[in-house]
Amino acid sequence: NLFEKTYHEKSTTAKKPFHKVKKYSHYREMLNDKEIDAVVIASPDHWHAQMSIDAAKAGKDIYCEKPLSSSVAEGRAMVDATRKYNRVFQTGSMQRSWNQFRHAVELIRNGYIGTVQKVYVAIGDPYKSCDLPTQETPSNIDWDSWIGPTQYRGYHKDLACPIGDKRWAQWRDYFPYGGGMITDFGAHMFDIVQWALNMDNSGPINFEPPKIYSKKGLKFIYQNGISVTHKKWGEANNEIQFIGSEGRLEVSRRYLKTYPNKSLAKKPIDKINPKRVYLSDNHHIDWLQSIRKRKKPICDVEVGHRTATVCNITNIAYALQRSLKWDPINEKFINDPGANLMLDRTYRSPWNYRDF
Repeated sequence: NLFEKTYHEKSTTAKKPFHKVKKYSHYREMLNDKEIDAVVIASPDHWHAQMSIDAAKAGKDIYCEKPLSSSVAEGRAMVDATRKYNRVFQTGSMQRSWNQFRHAVELIRNGYIGTVQKVYVAIGDPYKSCDLPTQETPSNIDWDSWIGPTQYRGYHKDLACPIGDKRWAQWRDYFPYGGGMITDFGAHMFDIVQWALNMDNSGPINFEPPKIYSKKGLKFIYQNGISVTHKKWGEANNEIQFIGSEGRLEVSRRYLKTYPNKSLAKKPIDKINPKRVYLSDNHHIDWLQSIRKRKKPICDVEVGHRTATVCNITNIAYALQRSLKWDPINEKFINDPGANLMLDRTYRSPWNYRDF
């Protein structure tokens, strides 16, 4: 019962199309309900790991919104808990179920623009340090529960859900509640890069922030030499641009374009024995079908973790303002104890996401 007005509105709405819908004051109360098979987690980012792991322990299958985690350590624990309790876990990176992104990935994997050399991704800024002043807490907000496992700080409206207000949820900008647009939109767009480059079980090995401080311009590089450069939000319609040895591909939520052969964007793959990717046109249906078949969905927890790792390390590199060498197998920075300290975040008692 964190926000009484929304709590009432949502439970009332749910009861209109469906009968006997229960409402709960605390998610752990819901997890104890034996009639529930699966849960959707669309909480603020700082709750994702604890809620997902608790759900796995309770035997529930999970759909968790992106970004999967707020730290690399949380993400790996989410994978481990999912595997330990044999759960079906879909990460909410729904662009993997969009036709233009799937077609873009198949064009790239089948060599239609030649060998990929460079990638440019237009997303927003890294996170801000949270130095907001404390404001009076509204009487209808359980602020302690909203903060949850994160280190406590006083109420500020920008850290709360914007109830009755159409502004963007500002908590996304402030670590440790969110990771800025690097995690918020990067979880979508870097995810497509990972998918296209067939890196769902790995990631970049070098992260290079700009030499002069900026909120854009960071470059990360994969083992095969492909570089990915972070561009400013709003540039080129927030698209992903793949530069190949024989052409260019641009994809966004609005379009898919290919150069110099513009027809590739609309033509089906016509190669003999083409490289295909998982077919899904509805992210939630894919999850439900995977639950019934007890198989991994299109964006399994490991996939979501690997993309979140790219996002979280990008934020670390911006924060430290120095080059970082990453080991995607052991999930540690190489010869950098200071950076390795940033791979986890401090939880406050009694919360402990590692307890599974």
